[in-house]
Amino acid sequence: MSEKKDPHVPASTKSVEGVKFVYDFTEGNKDLRDLLGGKGANLAEMTNLGLPVPPGFTITTEACKVYLGSGEEPVALRDEVGAHLEALEATMGKKLGQAADPLLVSVRSGAKFSMPGMMDTVLNIGLSDKSVQGLAKQAGDERFAWDSYRRLIQMFGKTVLGIDGDHFEEALDKAKETKKVTVDTELDAADLKKLVTRFKKIVKAEAGRDFPQDPREQMDLAVKAVFESWNGDRARLYRRQERIPHDLGTAVNICSMVFGNLGPHSGTGVAFTRDPASGHQGVYGDYLQNAQGEDVVAGIRNTVPLAELESIDKKSYDQLMQIMETLENHYKDLCDIEFTIERGQLWMLQTRVGKRTAGAAFRIATQLVDQGLIDETEALQRVTGAQLAQLMFPRFDEHAKAEQIGRGIAASPGAAVGKAVFDSYTAVKWSRSGEKVILVRRETNPDDLDGMIAAEGILTSRGGKTSHAAVVARGMGKTCVCGAEELEVDTKRRRMTVPGGHVVEEGDLLSIDGSTGKVYLGEVPVVPSPVVEYFEGRMHAGADDADELVEAVHRIMAFADRKRRLRVRANADNTEDALRARRFGAQGIGLCRTEHMFLGDRRELVERLILADTEAEREESLKQLLPLQKQDFVELFEAMDGLPVTVRLLDPPLHEFLPDITELSVRVALAESRQEPHENELRLLQAVHRLHEQNPMLGLRGVRLGLVIPGLFAMQVRAIAEAAAERRTAKGDPRAEIMIPLVGTVQELEIVREEADQVIAEVREATGTDLKPAIGTMIELPRAALTADQIAEAAEFFSFGTNDLTQTVWGFSRDDVEASFFTAYLEKGIFGVSPFETIDQEGVGKLVADAARAGRATRPGLKLGVCGEHGGDPDSVHFFHEVGLDYVSCSPFRIPVARLEAGRAATRSTGSDHR
Repeated sequence: MSEKKDPHVPASTKSVEGVKFVYDFTEGNKDLRDLLGGKGANLAEMTNLGLPVPPGFTITTEACKVYLGSGEEPVALRDEVGAHLEALEATMGKKLGQAADPLLVSVRSGAKFSMPGMMDTVLNIGLSDKSVQGLAKQAGDERFAWDSYRRLIQMFGKTVLGIDGDHFEEALDKAKETKKVTVDTELDAADLKKLVTRFKKIVKAEAGRDFPQDPREQMDLAVKAVFESWNGDRARLYRRQERIPHDLGTAVNICSMVFGNLGPHSGTGVAFTRDPASGHQGVYGDYLQNAQGEDVVAGIRNTVPLAELESIDKKSYDQLMQIMETLENHYKDLCDIEFTIERGQLWMLQTRVGKRTAGAAFRIATQLVDQGLIDETEALQRVTGAQLAQLMFPRFDEHAKAEQIGRGIAASPGAAVGKAVFDSYTAVKWSRSGEKVILVRRETNPDDLDGMIAAEGILTSRGGKTSHAAVVARGMGKTCVCGAEELEVDTKRRRMTVPGGHVVEEGDLLSIDGSTGKVYLGEVPVVPSPVVEYFEGRMHAGADDADELVEAVHRIMAFADRKRRLRVRANADNTEDALRARRFGAQGIGLCRTEHMFLGDRRELVERLILADTEAEREESLKQLLPLQKQDFVELFEAMDGLPVTVRLLDPPLHEFLPDITELSVRVALAESRQEPHENELRLLQAVHRLHEQNPMLGLRGVRLGLVIPGLFAMQVRAIAEAAAERRTAKGDPRAEIMIPLVGTVQELEIVREEADQVIAEVREATGTDLKPAIGTMIELPRAALTADQIAEAAEFFSFGTNDLTQTVWGFSRDDVEASFFTAYLEKGIFGVSPFETIDQEGVGKLVADAARAGRATRPGLKLGVCGEHGGDPDSVHFFHEVGLDYVSCSPFRIPVARLEAGRAATRSTGSDHR
């Protein structure tokens, strides 16, 4: 087995004396997740609560870090494991892998944050050619013993020895085919004994060694495999998707085996204390008789609803219900539970705060407040802006004509439309080509993760709400329908047969509804989400027809608005966006980009202004632009009456207002070849050549344009001032703020400010109104951030333009790099997330923090905001709160997210983490 070293993980504790690497379940608690991982910490917590947990011990994440950093286990680890194994053997009254009545253990991963199915597990460690006989005699069930042994060889071969799992699956399928049965439970002891022989031959052929018969060797190799699975491709991909740090490592839990595959009075299941899809209270989960735990999450056999356990084994069912209530009250949250019943004896194998859909998160948070289990502050930590954004996505129009072809279990809500694909490779390939796809599988497994990420939604014909597909999809907020049994999925022929004989081929359009479980052929139209209708004012919380979700969102948003310090403004350039932003809760406009007002019909006027040869031509262009610009601001101030409106003066890259140099050159060349008059085009081409820039984003734009073209900024300031005066005369309350873009030195700002102050004074004198608009600047260049103390002498506010600041700090052109090499940077782990999506706190963020401090040192009352799209990113909002900004500004549809995250930032608790 190859050793995988992680250069990011130090091996400093490899031989340090006194470092404890192994904890018995009786020694830990739920607060030791960093050390024991989530699974180990919660096994310890349940043990402390007196719940029926099989005895065992946990190898810490620190041991994993040492191994990944050096390629070797800590020196003390083997002896520590040996001591805890001896104690476990003494407790159980049997030894690992002994010939008669052997002790068997499971070796399971357990990172701090739940990563379902992404890392390795091996069950039934300790079985060998000798001990399988002892297990059969002790259990009085030969079939059970050989079934457990074949499972060990299969899992060990795939997980520890790296053998392609298809070899084992094909052998199992052949055994069932020979026996003429469809499920593995119909194979008898003789069949399974033959299968074990076949599996051992596969191990020898594929791994070049015999299956190990020494139980301690089995356990030690399994522990190393779990350590190494932390750096497996699927685990790294999942962590990037979920933004889980790569340096945490995983713990390893070694637990005495209990058996759900001991006949019809045994079984295994997964339960939730509330429905993870809707949040409703009730009995939710799956149970599978005569099975081990992996059978449930793998979806290889369809389970029965947990409620049916009451009729199968009422004693165990009643005990489970009591334990579920105990755990929910103890953790004060939805709990996800794994359990096994061994011949009527209930055992708890795992609990964790369960992953839930976005809608369930909001419902559960308010339910727990009403039950008195948590307060409003904690409720805010139980939801996220990303979940709120999911709730704002459209849903299928229930009144549209649609051809329903099947129905499964509503595993993760949403309305997903795409072309059917039948493997992950195709899903990724088509997605990268711009196609929207639905990944269709009989059941998914961890190897399908990249395809699940690429797809709009996931559809499986097997499995339930606790299957791999359902759990992972819910965690990612991906639409998922599971267990659509009437759909016959043929992945080899890339097709799906539906009732009635219709065949869906790869590439055919499907629509899946993760809220109802319905599957449709073709594309179903979508309608706005009720949450968007609520924010738009078309649905009122508390009204008779308001749904439960809207009510929950309303209450959580009210909590957030009461708690938050950061104000939330909008990036809006027209009346329509301004009114929508106000309905969504904006407290003003933080960025009005005036260049957007000059596109379309007005572009020619700006073009004439830029290319004007004489003062008269320039003044004529400005004269025509002034009333148009003034009317823009009159409408904007009316829409945002009583709230601040920050107007950024013209800041386009110059090429946006000039004719395309190639097209113009062609026109001139054609005119010359035809000997047609072309004096105007030639004059224009000469001017465009004169002003042509190799890199317009770093050229004549922003404050530089205002300084080079006399009267341009003065015209805009006059339009703002006259519009404000008109609104004030009409008894309105305009609150204009004038922002100078792309300033790099205080001298630029001082010159423009002097001109602006003069224009404002003239308008004040002419209209008799008391106009005092604040004048500030955008901090979007590194030099501006580094000289913020000087710039603050001439600025009444700073607004950080983090889009351009990110470009200039990193030297990235956003329009180019995201499509060219960002994918490689993300895959290689250079970025955890694009710096244009979430602010780079160490680089760009440091400039923001330093500039904020320096600016306020010069001007203590300096107002600080951010107007890049980072203003609507959840993680970035928390950062802006921490560095003391006064507001964030973002696009209208992101305002609710920013409001929610501002509230969460103000009430942030280090104890709350619901990944």
